[in-house]
Amino acid sequence: MKTRSQTTPKPLKTVRLPPNRPSPRPRPRPPPAARKKGPPVGDPRRPKKPPTAFFYFMEDFRKTFKEENPSVKSMQEIGKACGVKWNTMTFEEKVKYYDLATERRAEYEKAVAEYNKKKESGELSEESDCD
Repeated sequence: MKTRSQTTPKPLKTVRLPPNRPSPRPRPRPPPAARKKGPPVGDPRRPKKPPTAFFYFMEDFRKTFKEENPSVKSMQEIGKACGVKWNTMTFEEKVKYYDLATERRAEYEKAVAEYNKKKESGELSEESDCD
């Protein structure tokens, strides 16, 4: 019995590739302002979702951080410091922000329910102007 090294290898099938030709001139892209934009997504009259607890914390933190560090202007540095502070806070310190977020979430739920009721009853027509 012959081993693999003693047998002759079978020839591989070769695949012929098409010649590499440069494509005729690529089409120029229209400028961003000239591109068509699709229809707006969603209803602009629908209530917006409330921020999370972290965003309420960020509002307070930004004010105090800017008072303590008036030389820091970069939002990136402020955001990093805010994230570090949030991650080191205990749950007891975060509770007031969670409570505030929960209250706003309840208000949002009521507003959405009212909006859906008006939409189903036909009070919010599709053709009416919205500002």
